Amino acid sequence: QVQLTESGGGLVQAGGSLKLSCTASGLTFSDYAMGWFRQAPGKEREFVAAVSWLGGSTKYADSVKERFLMSRDTTKNTVYLQMNSLKPEDTAVYYCAAGVFTAQGMAAAYWGQGTQVTVSS
Repeated sequence: QVQLTESGGGLVQAGGSLKLSCTASGLTFSDYAMGWFRQAPGKEREFVAAVSWLGGSTKYADSVKERFLMSRDTTKNTVYLQMNSLKPEDTAVYYCAAGVFTAQGMAAAYWGQGTQVTVSS
């Protein structure tokens, strides 16, 4: 059974930072990319960032490039999303996902339960 467990969400002021973590189990990690999507109220879920488990290559949505950084710790089966220079428009529920890279970012096969990130102005 695949499980993705997120942590690290919260409330932060604009310009601040947060770091999200996602620990995975039940996967053959070499077959997957791991990443994050987000969904703001009234909007569709959108791709944020992803990292390949084997080589560590990364992809980012244009809206978060230069501000967010994906990384992974293969010894802990955990991926991280370091979010810097946060803006109110980054406010959303952030979902960890396991899947494959696509031209647009990532296609998810498995989802975590989500963690709330709120950025106040």
